[in-house]
Amino acid sequence: MNNHIIKFSALLSVIFFSACKTDNSKANENDYLTIENPYLGQKPPGLTPIPFAPGLVSTEIYEYDGAFTPDMKAFYFIRKGEENKKSAFYEYKYNEINGMWEKSEVASPWIGRPVIAPDGETMHLGDRYLKRTESGWSELQNLEPPTVSNDSMYIMRLSSSANGTYYFDTYKENDSTFPIRYSRLIDGKHEEPRALPKAINTGTFLSHPFIAPDESYLLFDAEREDGFGDSDIHISFKQNDGNWGEGINLGDKINTKAWEASASITPDSKYLFFNRNVGSDDFENVDIFWVSTRIIEKLRQ
Repeated sequence: MNNHIIKFSALLSVIFFSACKTDNSKANENDYLTIENPYLGQKPPGLTPIPFAPGLVSTEIYEYDGAFTPDMKAFYFIRKGEENKKSAFYEYKYNEINGMWEKSEVASPWIGRPVIAPDGETMHLGDRYLKRTESGWSELQNLEPPTVSNDSMYIMRLSSSANGTYYFDTYKENDSTFPIRYSRLIDGKHEEPRALPKAINTGTFLSHPFIAPDESYLLFDAEREDGFGDSDIHISFKQNDGNWGEGINLGDKINTKAWEASASITPDSKYLFFNRNVGSDDFENVDIFWVSTRIIEKLRQ
């Protein structure tokens, strides 16, 4: 009798979990991307920023520009200050067989600030990039003109929208007034870059833009008179008429008297990542922080 009960219970369990699997697949076609330990197994933050992955990513030296792939199964960041190493570009990749995040070195020294395109096929690295191939990432490639204007300027950070429009800064030695520009993809080629309006390009050291995939908002950092001290992170929302709204300081939860910069949003739209100088003016200790994107939704409202 007990054996029949056990078999019947097992059958019910199979039916129950099969039904749950069917319901989930109908509710969300991307459920197959879910992994057991997302975000390197870290406990997600709320509305107060915290360092990302202490000991794994954020340490007592310089870590910068964290970026997830769209499937959330790989994470990239830059580290400087390690013993016997000027800088390095690292990857944490999720191993589906053993359920572990495995660290490897992509390049040393680092090759640019990583921002991965919404389709996951391109890793932008300023004025250079990598393309996705069957065996991994391609060899390093250079952007073609007119995106880069001349030899005296270079792109620190570039991000692209889902339709291929580039948004980027253009740094020039001893010039703190460089604007953030954009370049649309038209007939397979990027047009001559244009400066964004003063709603965004106000202040100095305008840097590290991150565009939402649908171009509904732009994150950037700048020094402005109404800021909290050093560089602060701002956001501009696209208005109903297609114009950009005034750049809004993300507030004292994100920005402090220290240097904050290089903000981005995780591909699942749940978390804002950014950098903060937690050391001295020599920038020997910079950490990657993260916080819930609910803070952005509050500003949008």
